[in-house]
Order: sequence, then structure tokens, then C-alpha cells
Amino acid sequence: MPSIPIYQVDAFTDHVFGGNPAAVCPLDTWLDDDVMQHIAMENNLAETAFIVPGGEAGADYGLRWFTPTIEVDLCGHATLASAYVVFHYLRPDLADVSFSSLSGRLGVSRSGSILTLDFPARPPTPVDEPANFRSVLNIQPEAVLRPRPDCGKTVAVLTDAEAVREFVPNFDYIANMPGDGLIVTAPGDDQEIDFVSRYFAPHAGIPEDPVTGSAHCVSVPYWSERLGKTSLKARQISRRGGELDCELRDGRVFMGGKGVLYLEGTIKV
Repeated sequence: MPSIPIYQVDAFTDHVFGGNPAAVCPLDTWLDDDVMQHIAMENNLAETAFIVPGGEAGADYGLRWFTPTIEVDLCGHATLASAYVVFHYLRPDLADVSFSSLSGRLGVSRSGSILTLDFPARPPTPVDEPANFRSVLNIQPEAVLRPRPDCGKTVAVLTDAEAVREFVPNFDYIANMPGDGLIVTAPGDDQEIDFVSRYFAPHAGIPEDPVTGSAHCVSVPYWSERLGKTSLKARQISRRGGELDCELRDGRVFMGGKGVLYLEGTIKV
């Protein structure tokens, strides 16, 4: 029976049971898609990442991400978790690692315990609200935006952080919205935090994601323009919660955070 190593890392946190957990499976070569999807379903985490050495276009590794139900084109916390595994277990000699992915080449650098992701910016623009958006979700957003009219994460900008905390999602409605789930966001309510957010992706088998790097590829460009600054401190106020140090630079979003190992083991398939 083949053995596959597995690491579970809590990302964007400095303590176990915080941030967003991701499984990372280093492979020699890709498994069949169906096998990787079943492993992700069995793990039942927001994402399971698979990495193979020697990615495309000279990248150090190829990287793919699976939720319990689908493969996705971008995932921040599982990329941070993958880099954590590379730096601590596979290639401790590296200070930077590159991954080839469905969203192009992604980089992660480390400085002490901080890992910084180099991700594409996906600036949102105003879009028409889905039918019954305000009445079903019981919100009165200042703006509704999306990177493109027909795809990407929908952003609902609320008046304050308390409205984000108190938001009660209608998962059936969100699952059937166009695009890739729903971000609700608002200005931070203390001097250390520029903006807060929550992210819901029931269409991908993730009712509420604890800390979402890919969502910040959308929200950071919005808040950067609105606040007139390129360096921002973000807090995702899910139950587990997490914080990200973000910078918008040259059409890229850089996101820094820590990771901590929760589990190391072997999968038998």
C-alpha cells in the first residue's frame, strides 16, 4: 500500500488551533486527480495542498489545492502551509521558494518566523447585485464589487466591523451566487487594523473559511485605493481568526504571517 506523507499546518497564526488549517502532501509525481480529490475529502479541511518538485517554468515545486469538493485556482493559507513544510522539512537550506500553479508563479520568502506570500492582485470593480441580495442576506452594503462581472469573489463593503461580526450568512443563497463566494468587509475598529473581513465559500464545501489569502488578493487592492496607502494590516474575524500584514506593490499582493505545525503523519492509499 503506497504511503504519502502528510503535514497539517495552522497558517496565519503563531499558535495551534488558530488561523486556518491546511494539509500538505509532498509527492514525487502527481497522483490521479480523483485520488487527490478523495484525499482532500477525507481530510475535510478547507484545503489540502499537493506539491511535487520541479514545477513549470523553473519553479521549485508544482502546487495544486483541493477543497473537500473541488480543485481551486488559488489558495493563500495552503500555500503558506506548503512553504512552511518546504522550509522546515524538505529544503531547510532555502530562504525563498517558488511554486507553479493554476494562478501562475507564486513565491514565498521567509524572514525569521514570518512567511510572506507573493500573489496576484485581483482588484474588484462595482457589479450589479444578485437578485434579492440585500433582503436575503439582511445587509445594506455601501458597495458590491467583483474582479470581473461573471467570476471572482463578490465583495460586500459594510459600514463597520461590528456589522461584519454580526453578519449571519445564508449558505444556500451564497452557494448559488455568481462568482467564487462572498467576502464581507469593513474598516477596522482599532488603530492597529486597517480593515476586517469574513469569507464564505459554501459552493466549494467551505461554509466559512477561517483566514483566506486569496480573498485578500481582492480586498487589499480595494482598501489600498480607499485608504490611500499600500501597506495594510488586515484581520479576518472568523471564529479562529487570523491577521495578515499586506502590501500592494507592482500589481501583486504580498501577505505575511506565521505558521505552526499541528500534525505529521502518513496516508495509506
